[in-house]
Amino acid sequence: MAKEPSKEFVVQLNQAKGILYKVIRLYVQDADDEDDLFQEIIYQAWKSYPRFEGKSKFSTWLYRIALNTVLTFKRRAKLVNPVEDLTKLNVIEETPKAETELLYMAIRSLNEIDRMIITLHLDGYENEEIAEISGITKNNVAVKLHRIREALTKKVKAL
Repeated sequence: MAKEPSKEFVVQLNQAKGILYKVIRLYVQDADDEDDLFQEIIYQAWKSYPRFEGKSKFSTWLYRIALNTVLTFKRRAKLVNPVEDLTKLNVIEETPKAETELLYMAIRSLNEIDRMIITLHLDGYENEEIAEISGITKNNVAVKLHRIREALTKKVKAL
C-alpha cells in the first residue's frame, strides 16, 4: 500500500529540513524573519508538492522552493544589504564558531546568484544539479564557483 502524499511529504521534509535552515541563515539575520520564512517555505513546498514529479531529488526541489521563497521575501521586505553589516564589526573572537560566522558573513555579502551557487556547492550538490536549480549551464557553474571561491577568500581575509 502506497503512503499518503501528506505522510511522504513529512518524511522527506524531515530528512531535508537542514537545507531550509542553511538557506534561511544565509539570507536573513533576524530571528523573527527566520521563523516566518521557515513556515512560509514549508507552506510553499506543501502547496507545490502535488506537482513534484520526482524527476529530481526531493532535496533539489526543496532547495529551489526555499531559495525562491527567501528571495521573494527579501524583495518584498527590501532588506538592508548585508555588506553594510560587515562594516559594523569590531572585534571577533578567534574560535571555530567565529570563523564559521565570518564565512557566513562573507557568503551573505555575495550577490544572490553567487550566494545560491556556493551554498549548493557547500551542501554537496554536483555542478550539474546546481545548473539545474540555478538555470545556468554546467560550465558556467564551474567558472562561477572558481570566482566565488577567490572572492570569498579575499573577503574572509579582509575581515
